[in-house]
Amino acid sequence: MGLKVTGSTCQIHPLTFPRQAYFLRQAYFLHQSLPVDELAVAEIKSAILAKLRLAIGKDAGMATQHDWYKATALALRDRIVHRWVTADKESYDAGRKRVYYLSLEFLIGRLFTDALNNMGLFKVFETALEDLGVGLAELRQCEPDAALGNGGLGRLAACFMESMATLTIPAIGYGIRYDLGLFRQILNQGWQQEYPDVWLSSAIPGSSSGRK
Repeated sequence: MGLKVTGSTCQIHPLTFPRQAYFLRQAYFLHQSLPVDELAVAEIKSAILAKLRLAIGKDAGMATQHDWYKATALALRDRIVHRWVTADKESYDAGRKRVYYLSLEFLIGRLFTDALNNMGLFKVFETALEDLGVGLAELRQCEPDAALGNGGLGRLAACFMESMATLTIPAIGYGIRYDLGLFRQILNQGWQQEYPDVWLSSAIPGSSSGRK
C-alpha cells in the first residue's frame, strides 16, 4: 500500500479495524519475543553504515544523531521499496483494480516506527543500532511530524489509506506536499504567538526535494 504525499510512497500503520488490529498486535508481540537473527542484524548494520558513508557522507565517528536517523531511514526505505515493487507487479499481473484517493490533507503522523513494525524489522534494527552504539528511541525523536492538515479531513484520509492497507486493497493516496505545515503556537505572557511549521527544514529520507 502507498501514500503519495511527498513525491515518494510510504508504508503506513494498518491498525484501523479492531479485529485486524488484535491479530496484528498479537503477531507483533510474538515477533518481539523471538530471538534475533544474527545474520539479519549484521546485514542491517552493514546497510546503515553504507548509507551513512555513501548517502550522508559521514564517518561513523563524526556522525550526528540526525545523520544516524537519515542513514537508518534510508536503509529501511530500501527494504520497503523492494516489497512495494514486488506487490505492485503482482497486483498488475493479477489485473486487480486500484483505488486512487485524492485529498488536500493527509495527517499521516510519524512513519519511521510504524514502518519498522509493519515490516517486522523493529527488533532487528534496534539490535543493529545498539551494536553501533546508537539508540533507536533517540532516533525516533528526529522525525518531524508532517502536520499537513487541520485535523478531521486529514486524519480521515489517512485512516482510509490505513484501512485499505489492512484489507490488502491496492491503493495510492495523492495529496499536496505543503512547504509549511499547520502553524506552531506558543503562549508568551498570556498571549498566543504563531510561528511557521517548517517541517521540511531538514532533508527527509525518501523525499524527492527535501531541503537542508
